[in-house]
Amino acid sequence: MANAQVILKEKIEGLGAEADVVKVRAGYARNYLVPHGKAYEATKANLRHVEALNSARAQREATELVEAQQLATKIAKLKPSFTLSTGQGGKAFGSVTSIDIHKELEAAGIVIDRHKIQLDKPVKKSGKTVVEIKLNPQVTATLTISVDAGDVTVEG
Repeated sequence: MANAQVILKEKIEGLGAEADVVKVRAGYARNYLVPHGKAYEATKANLRHVEALNSARAQREATELVEAQQLATKIAKLKPSFTLSTGQGGKAFGSVTSIDIHKELEAAGIVIDRHKIQLDKPVKKSGKTVVEIKLNPQVTATLTISVDAGDVTVEG
Protein backbone atom coordinates (compact mmCIF):
# COMPACT_ATOMS: atom_id res chain seq x y z
CA MET A 1 0.00 0.00 0.00
CA ALA A 2 1.19 3.48 -0.79
CA ASN A 3 1.92 5.76 2.13
CA ALA A 4 2.58 9.48 2.19
CA GLN A 5 4.29 11.73 4.71
CA VAL A 6 2.42 14.86 5.70
CA ILE A 7 2.94 17.72 8.16
CA LEU A 8 -0.18 18.38 10.20
CA LYS A 9 -1.43 21.97 10.38
CA GLU A 10 -3.81 21.30 13.28
CA LYS A 11 -4.53 18.71 15.93
CA ILE A 12 -6.31 15.66 14.52
CA GLU A 13 -7.67 13.15 17.01
CA GLY A 14 -5.94 9.79 16.72
CA LEU A 15 -3.30 11.08 14.32
CA GLY A 16 -1.29 13.85 15.98
CA ALA A 17 -0.97 17.54 16.72
CA GLU A 18 0.19 20.40 14.54
CA ALA A 19 3.80 20.24 13.33
CA ASP A 20 3.85 16.44 13.61
CA VAL A 21 5.23 14.66 10.58
CA VAL A 22 3.11 11.53 10.18
CA LYS A 23 2.75 8.73 7.68
CA VAL A 24 -0.75 8.18 6.37
CA ARG A 25 -2.29 6.39 3.43
CA ALA A 26 -1.70 8.29 0.22
CA GLY A 27 -5.42 8.47 -0.56
CA TYR A 28 -6.24 9.89 2.88
CA ALA A 29 -3.61 12.59 2.41
CA ARG A 30 -4.54 13.35 -1.20
CA ASN A 31 -8.33 13.25 -0.82
CA TYR A 32 -8.91 14.59 2.69
CA LEU A 33 -6.02 16.09 4.65
CA VAL A 34 -4.44 18.32 1.99
CA PRO A 35 -7.66 19.56 0.26
CA HIS A 36 -9.29 20.43 3.61
CA GLY A 37 -6.22 22.39 4.73
CA LYS A 38 -5.41 20.05 7.60
CA ALA A 39 -1.93 19.09 6.37
CA TYR A 40 0.93 19.92 3.98
CA GLU A 41 2.85 17.48 1.90
CA ALA A 42 6.17 16.74 3.61
CA THR A 43 8.50 18.28 1.01
CA LYS A 44 11.88 19.78 1.86
CA ALA A 45 10.49 23.31 1.55
CA ASN A 46 7.54 22.56 3.81
CA LEU A 47 9.75 20.86 6.41
CA ARG A 48 11.40 24.26 6.96
CA HIS A 49 8.06 25.62 8.22
CA VAL A 50 7.83 23.00 10.96
CA GLU A 51 9.58 25.27 13.45
CA ALA A 52 6.92 27.98 13.06
CA LEU A 53 4.22 25.37 13.54
CA ASN A 54 6.03 24.06 16.64
CA SER A 55 5.99 27.51 18.24
CA ALA A 56 2.25 27.86 17.51
CA ARG A 57 1.70 24.42 19.03
CA ALA A 58 3.65 25.34 22.18
CA GLN A 59 1.58 28.49 22.63
CA ARG A 60 -1.69 26.61 22.13
CA GLU A 61 -0.72 23.85 24.55
CA ALA A 62 0.35 26.40 27.19
CA THR A 63 -2.97 28.24 26.99
CA GLU A 64 -4.92 24.96 27.04
CA LEU A 65 -3.01 23.89 30.16
CA VAL A 66 -3.76 27.16 31.98
CA GLU A 67 -7.45 26.99 30.99
CA ALA A 68 -7.65 23.37 32.17
CA GLN A 69 -6.09 24.24 35.53
CA GLN A 70 -8.54 27.12 36.02
CA LEU A 71 -11.44 24.84 35.11
CA ALA A 72 -10.15 22.19 37.54
CA THR A 73 -10.24 24.68 40.42
CA LYS A 74 -13.81 25.69 39.49
CA ILE A 75 -14.88 22.03 39.38
CA ALA A 76 -13.21 21.25 42.72
CA LYS A 77 -15.27 24.01 44.41
CA LEU A 78 -18.58 22.50 43.25
CA LYS A 79 -20.46 20.13 45.53
CA PRO A 80 -23.37 18.75 43.47
CA SER A 81 -26.03 16.79 45.30
CA PHE A 82 -28.35 14.13 43.89
CA THR A 83 -31.37 12.38 45.40
CA LEU A 84 -32.18 8.77 44.58
CA SER A 85 -35.53 7.22 45.36
CA THR A 86 -35.26 4.18 47.59
CA GLY A 87 -37.82 1.53 48.36
CA GLN A 88 -38.23 -0.83 51.26
CA GLY A 89 -34.95 -2.30 52.39
CA GLY A 90 -32.95 0.72 51.14
CA LYS A 91 -32.67 -0.49 47.54
CA ALA A 92 -32.12 2.43 45.19
CA PHE A 93 -34.27 3.01 42.14
CA GLY A 94 -32.13 4.42 39.37
CA SER A 95 -28.58 5.72 39.61
CA VAL A 96 -26.40 8.78 39.10
CA THR A 97 -24.64 8.56 35.74
CA SER A 98 -22.10 10.68 33.91
CA ILE A 99 -24.99 12.31 32.03
CA ASP A 100 -26.50 13.50 35.34
CA ILE A 101 -23.13 14.85 36.46
CA HIS A 102 -22.68 16.56 33.08
CA LYS A 103 -26.08 18.28 33.44
CA GLU A 104 -25.15 19.55 36.91
CA LEU A 105 -21.84 20.93 35.58
CA GLU A 106 -23.65 22.69 32.72
CA ALA A 107 -26.14 24.17 35.18
CA ALA A 108 -23.14 25.61 37.06
CA GLY A 109 -21.83 27.13 33.82
CA ILE A 110 -19.05 24.60 33.17
CA VAL A 111 -19.11 23.20 29.65
CA ILE A 112 -17.05 20.08 29.01
CA ASP A 113 -17.38 16.93 26.95
CA ARG A 114 -19.28 14.37 29.03
CA HIS A 115 -16.89 11.62 27.92
CA LYS A 116 -14.17 13.27 30.01
CA ILE A 117 -16.04 12.28 33.18
CA GLN A 118 -14.27 9.15 34.43
CA LEU A 119 -17.11 7.21 36.05
CA ASP A 120 -16.48 3.46 36.09
CA LYS A 121 -20.09 2.54 36.84
CA PRO A 122 -23.21 4.48 37.80
CA VAL A 123 -23.46 5.50 41.46
CA LYS A 124 -26.26 3.55 43.14
CA LYS A 125 -25.49 4.06 46.83
CA SER A 126 -25.98 7.07 49.04
CA GLY A 127 -23.05 8.98 50.44
CA LYS A 128 -20.15 10.92 48.99
CA THR A 129 -18.35 9.74 45.88
CA VAL A 130 -15.23 11.21 44.26
CA VAL A 131 -15.42 11.47 40.48
CA GLU A 132 -12.40 12.25 38.29
CA ILE A 133 -12.72 14.47 35.23
CA LYS A 134 -9.84 14.32 32.75
CA LEU A 135 -9.63 17.84 31.32
CA ASN A 136 -6.18 17.60 29.74
CA PRO A 137 -3.52 14.90 29.50
CA GLN A 138 -1.76 16.66 32.40
CA VAL A 139 -4.79 17.96 34.38
CA THR A 140 -7.39 15.85 36.15
CA ALA A 141 -10.07 17.52 38.27
CA THR A 142 -11.75 15.79 41.20
CA LEU A 143 -15.43 16.37 41.89
CA THR A 144 -17.08 15.19 45.09
CA ILE A 145 -20.75 14.37 44.61
CA SER A 146 -23.16 13.52 47.38
CA VAL A 147 -26.04 11.14 46.84
CA ASP A 148 -28.96 11.24 49.26
CA ALA A 149 -31.60 8.57 49.64
CA GLY A 150 -35.18 9.74 49.26
CA ASP A 151 -38.10 7.57 50.31
CA VAL A 152 -40.77 6.24 48.00
CA THR A 153 -44.11 5.53 49.58
CA VAL A 154 -46.06 2.68 48.05
CA GLU A 155 -49.80 3.06 48.31
CA GLY A 156 -51.96 0.07 48.01
